Amino acid sequence: MSIRATSVDSNSDEETRAWIAAAAVLDPEVPCVTVEDLGILRRISVIDGVATAYVTPTYSGCPAVDVIESRIKQALEKSGFVAIIERSMSPAWTTDWITDAGREKLKAYGIAPPACAANESNTGKPDSTVTFFTRHQITCPRCDSDNTRLLSDFGSTACKAQHQCNSCLEPFDHFKPL
Repeated sequence: MSIRATSVDSNSDEETRAWIAAAAVLDPEVPCVTVEDLGILRRISVIDGVATAYVTPTYSGCPAVDVIESRIKQALEKSGFVAIIERSMSPAWTTDWITDAGREKLKAYGIAPPACAANESNTGKPDSTVTFFTRHQITCPRCDSDNTRLLSDFGSTACKAQHQCNSCLEPFDHFKPL
């Protein structure tokens, strides 16, 4: 579910149009998902034709954040807005913000989606043990086998780990939970 908050003082039709334009921007590192799918586009406000997009990077050192913000700005300007991008570092982004659609897109692209820290464990309480380096059984995004192994804590980007499926023998990235 995408969390979308908007300014109460602005025109809702304009905000919707701005949201649609900005939300369609693809992540340059994982081009199967949009900024909306990742949950990093936090909100849009439009006042007097100026669209302000609030973006939370996946992490503070993300090398793609400048490209993402530039592409959101271009998308808003192409849609007729004067665009301002506000980087919001708090609250910090978590992989729990990835939408269900985003998780499905990651899997279809061959990347195992992260576990959700907010999911309830078998104790009925939120699983607060899910962290960047937590070892969980990872399901192969290609054949759905749970018979997989970790090859490296780092994959094609710092936010992914490299795994291999012992059933289909295919290597794959796993988006680490954060």
